[in-house]
Amino acid sequence: MQNKFLFNQSSVSLEIKGLPDYSNDENQDQISIISEWKLSIINKPLIEGKIEHLMPIMDAFYFYSNLIINNAIPLYESKLIDIKAENLHIHNIVLKSSKPDVKPLIIKIGNSLLSDIINCFDQLNESSNVKLKKYYVFKSIPKRARSGSGNKVKFINIFIPPFLAICSIFLFSSSLIYFYNPVEFKENELINLK
Repeated sequence: MQNKFLFNQSSVSLEIKGLPDYSNDENQDQISIISEWKLSIINKPLIEGKIEHLMPIMDAFYFYSNLIINNAIPLYESKLIDIKAENLHIHNIVLKSSKPDVKPLIIKIGNSLLSDIINCFDQLNESSNVKLKKYYVFKSIPKRARSGSGNKVKFINIFIPPFLAICSIFLFSSSLIYFYNPVEFKENELINLK
C-alpha cells in the first residue's frame, strides 16, 4: 500500500505518492521513496512525473520566483522546463518530455497561480510526512543574474523615501519658525497670570 499526501493552496494541488523507507525505521505513514507526483492547476493540464522530474521542476520554480523578487530578468531554461515572463502578470511554462516524439506542454499562468504553486512546494518542503532526499539542494542565483538594473531600482527604493521624509520634516519645521512669535506668547502668559 502506497501512502498519499495532498498539499493544497487555493487553485493548485500537489499530490505525492510513495512508500516509507523501512530500512531507516521510518513510520509506515511517511513517504521517503516517492513513486509519483501530480500537480493539478485549475483549468490547466495535469502535470505529473517521477521523482527525477519533481526536483528539477521545484528548482525551476524557486529559481524563477527568486529572479522576480530580486528584480532580475525572469527567465529559466533547462532540458526539462522553461519559464519566462510574457509580461508583468503572465508567465509561460514549457514542460519538455524526456520521451521522444512527445510535444512540449505549454501552460500560461498568472501571478496568483505562480504563488499558489510555490506555496504547495513550500508545504512539501516543510512536511514531516514526506522526506525529500538530502541530495536536493536549491541552486542559488548566479551573480550575473543578480546584478544589473535591478540593483539601481533597489537603491532608489531604499534611499529615496527616507530622503524625502527628512526633507519634508525640515521644510515643515522651518515654516513653523515664521509663525512663532515669542513676544506674543509672553504677553498671553502675563495676562493669564493676572
